[in-house]
Amino acid sequence: MEKSEDVPKDFIKLKLEKLSVDEVSELVVSPYCGAVSLFIGTTRNNFEGKKVIHLEYEAYTSMAETEIKKICRDVRQKWPSVKHIAVHHRLGVVPITEASVIIAVSSPHRAESLEAVMYCINTLKASVPIWKKEIYEDEHSWKENKECFWANSEK
Repeated sequence: MEKSEDVPKDFIKLKLEKLSVDEVSELVVSPYCGAVSLFIGTTRNNFEGKKVIHLEYEAYTSMAETEIKKICRDVRQKWPSVKHIAVHHRLGVVPITEASVIIAVSSPHRAESLEAVMYCINTLKASVPIWKKEIYEDEHSWKENKECFWANSEK
């Protein structure tokens, strides 16, 4: 395979359907890379002593996709050896144990892909307009990410 046939790609998707770890990881596999690193964010069944029934996500989709593209550009500047990046985020209802976000990054060596995956999820939570609503047994609560820049602007 010619190196030009495996040009770096970004795969960004926001969708209502269940996310697939296999699908996301297969998107980033490359014969030039010895590492594929993954982050999978799942719905847990509790928060601060409350029983969580499920999560619901909403997004300003076009702006979210634009912000995720910026994250991918930043990753490529910080880790030039990164080959492919995939960021899939689920919208709507996400049941307990199911994935709300899957991020995959390939690179020739593990250090770059591991660092890039951590950067991706932390920056996504801090800057991408995706909102989470936790549904409990007898109430619900919209959650703001403590990392997001707009959460601390009025404090």
